[in-house]
Amino acid sequence: MSKTDTAGAGTMPSLLGEEIVARINELAAISETPEHLARIYLTPEHRKAADLLLSWMREAGMSAHLDAIGNVCGRYEGEAPDLPCLMLGSHYDTVRDAGKWDGPLGLITAISCVADLNRRGRRLPFAIEVTGFADEEGVRFASTLLGSRAVAGTFDESVLNAHDHAGISMREAMIAFGLNPDHIGAAARARRELLAYVELHIEQGPVLEEKELPVGVVTAIAGATRLAAKLTGMAGHAGTVPMGLRRDALTGAAESITAIEEFCKTDGGGLVGTVGYIDALPGATNVIPGKVSFTIDIRAPTDMHRKRAVADIVRRIEAIAKRRTLALQVDVTHENRTVPCAPWLKEQVAEAVAGEGFPVFELPSGAGHDGMAMIDIADVAMLFVRCRAGISHHPDEHVELADADAGARVLLRLIENFWPREMVQS
Repeated sequence: MSKTDTAGAGTMPSLLGEEIVARINELAAISETPEHLARIYLTPEHRKAADLLLSWMREAGMSAHLDAIGNVCGRYEGEAPDLPCLMLGSHYDTVRDAGKWDGPLGLITAISCVADLNRRGRRLPFAIEVTGFADEEGVRFASTLLGSRAVAGTFDESVLNAHDHAGISMREAMIAFGLNPDHIGAAARARRELLAYVELHIEQGPVLEEKELPVGVVTAIAGATRLAAKLTGMAGHAGTVPMGLRRDALTGAAESITAIEEFCKTDGGGLVGTVGYIDALPGATNVIPGKVSFTIDIRAPTDMHRKRAVADIVRRIEAIAKRRTLALQVDVTHENRTVPCAPWLKEQVAEAVAGEGFPVFELPSGAGHDGMAMIDIADVAMLFVRCRAGISHHPDEHVELADADAGARVLLRLIENFWPREMVQS
């Protein structure tokens, strides 16, 4: 079928980039402290940020509201009322001591694209909805994707009983914020209401910079398995136990961690493994460590690849523990499936990239995103924007104005030339 390319008619994309960067900076000023950016779920900073985002949505010509979980939701009607929507969005919560681009770039870019359509009086044969998810990072209650799971209708109500470091439950925090935890189900959307979900996001990695490209087309959001491992040996005096008779849990952990690194480095198929936390007991300079706990995070482009890798890694740690006469306990603490980007939708993202004059480069996402939840009610796609040195979850996280502008131009072109799946296949 033929279709007319209509992107950018009458728009000034450089102004979009400037508007986006100015708003990124304005939103970043909303933080627990001015020194370290932190915008955590159900806090006063969450409320202040939500109010600001809602005001921008309304200025862009959208009707806007805060939903039952605390997401900000804007809707720009199509050529007729009540049409299904193309949903755009990202999250607006942060980790602690965060960068200002992770999440907000996608949300603010989507708002700016709708504002551009509204300035030109452009309506499309579908509605556009922009959703700012309130809690993707999971910092406060140690459970990720809370906002998008509520929209997808897969929210686990047991999380309402989780407590933060101050001992406040999520249920209590919601009530204090002005939300009713018994109404979370009202945030859920039906599949028939959505034509697709598309998210623009910083890459959070160095690939696009290495390729000297401003944007990339995401192929899939990698699944992740997280493990908690514990090795138990025998504590002893650092000066009296001969080296050959030791059951040192820390040296066993060190060998295990090296084995994980070597296994992933020699994989060649996109597998990544991280040990991000380790704790040795009793933790004294002159005592041989008797117990060591550490975490393992394994990610891969496909579920089969990841699951096989996890099994192989656990077998290697078991062999190390047996040889060193250490007891081993390994528990799975988190598992998310791989989310492939829909081919029909990914193709449209690629066409928009090419239409703006950029090479089409495909890459997987090793980081998790709200699309991992949204896949339950819609086909998903993602557009990555280059970030400096691949740094993310850090104050040095940065996107150049030209790259923010490039992402906006591609997203706007995608929106204006979007065709629902059934029309693509007809």
